[in-house]
Amino acid sequence: MLSRLMSGSVRSLEREYLCTVRLLDDTEYTCTIQRDAKGQYLFDLICHHLNLLEKDYFGIRYVDPDKQRHWLEFTKSISKQMKSQPPFTMCLRVKFYPPDPAALKEEITRYLVFLQIKRDLYHGRLLCKTSDAAMLAAYILQAEIGDYDPGKHPEGYSSKFQFFPKHSEKLERRIAEIHKTELIGQTPETAELKFLQKAEMLETYGVDPHPCKDVSGNPAFLAFTPFGFVVLQGNKRVHFLKWDEVTKLKFEGKTFHIYANQKEDKKIILTYFAPTPEACKHLWKCGVENQAFYKLEKSSQVRTVSSSNLFFKGSRFRYSGRVAKEVMEQSAKIKREPPEIHRAGLVPSRSCPSITHGPRLSSVPRTRRRAVHISIMEGLESLRDSAHSTPVRSMSHGDSFIPRSRSQATDSGDGTAVISDETYSPSDSVLPTPVAEHSLEMAVSRQINGAPCSIEEEKESEAATPTVGDMAELGADSRAVGPVQSAGALSETEQTVVCLQAPLGGRTAH
Repeated sequence: MLSRLMSGSVRSLEREYLCTVRLLDDTEYTCTIQRDAKGQYLFDLICHHLNLLEKDYFGIRYVDPDKQRHWLEFTKSISKQMKSQPPFTMCLRVKFYPPDPAALKEEITRYLVFLQIKRDLYHGRLLCKTSDAAMLAAYILQAEIGDYDPGKHPEGYSSKFQFFPKHSEKLERRIAEIHKTELIGQTPETAELKFLQKAEMLETYGVDPHPCKDVSGNPAFLAFTPFGFVVLQGNKRVHFLKWDEVTKLKFEGKTFHIYANQKEDKKIILTYFAPTPEACKHLWKCGVENQAFYKLEKSSQVRTVSSSNLFFKGSRFRYSGRVAKEVMEQSAKIKREPPEIHRAGLVPSRSCPSITHGPRLSSVPRTRRRAVHISIMEGLESLRDSAHSTPVRSMSHGDSFIPRSRSQATDSGDGTAVISDETYSPSDSVLPTPVAEHSLEMAVSRQINGAPCSIEEEKESEAATPTVGDMAELGADSRAVGPVQSAGALSETEQTVVCLQAPLGGRTAH
């Protein structure tokens, strides 16, 4: 009888997996899930833990053993989606950026979106002009340390905080000046709200970039935003298509096509090449979900989409959530006492250390640049694709996707829009790290063995293998909010060790 009970308990343990989800404030939520548990079950557990009702804007992200990012599908079994062995490591992130984050119903939702955008700023995804960067950083300071106090904040105190991949001493002084003189008396809630209002005005708000190449072999970043499909090259937005204009998204192998109709029946076909077929499929699925979420009036209009014109060929995918209009209508019905918010305060952040007390990061040491450059140039060869392609056709930007007062870009005569003084070079690909390793000695050991370092300040790695644009920018002097450094935004410990490979174990995504 006892042996039967013991064997039953062993079988029960085999049917359960340990799962760790890293939250936006860098804390971790760990739970045990059944082998057949679906993604929705885990997501509901996390939202209940956070007391989050406006949850449709968020998703759970993970990275497979090949370093490809994925969004966890809520209608499918978790264990069948994960290609790695348990325990599983994932992270909670904003999946669909609110078109107007300041208008979110509850403060807890605004706070979580604030944490995501702060992360985007730090990792170079939210790129902006110097004046905007100074104001955003000052809001972060006000939200996290409160009013300026000469007794607590000595001269040069802003240099102890890392808001961007790189920034200059002049920008640091401007941040401190704004914090000292313009934001006194603002509560964390007010500072966060002002931060959201400012960030939403920027061209790169809501951009989750996918690195690709155009038909000429030039690096580009493709992204889906609340307002439409965007292509960024250099320091410019070279294409923008509103969601109403996009008619079809297709992919075959590493080749991604986007079809659109503009005014006067002008048809647009854009073609880009992803680094791998898996990356291209992920890009396509993200596009399908974003278009359904932002474009449709109700979820009953969602249809299964095929990646090919032929019914029996290619991948098929269907968005399974509510759409933006339904989410906003549901939010308006929320009536409860606002939940208590436990802000991070001065706790050092691992993956977004804007509140980590450490020296300001400048350009990457020259010796490391060469080592990284060699690795990157080898990897970029895989982006070449001999498949057929449709020439990229220029498009009209007569109708901007945002009011002129909202846009921070400068339109030029050829229809492009300048988004910043710097090249757009975010850390898009991820160097995942294991969950429970903290010492630098262990990090060095793992790096020698070809695995990524585990960094205390960056427990969830959001660093990436840099692009060609990164390498070009690293050779120049840092001005304001520059591109991400050679292995992404580097923490203080990372200045010692840079890792370019990843293990097969637990992984996360930014």
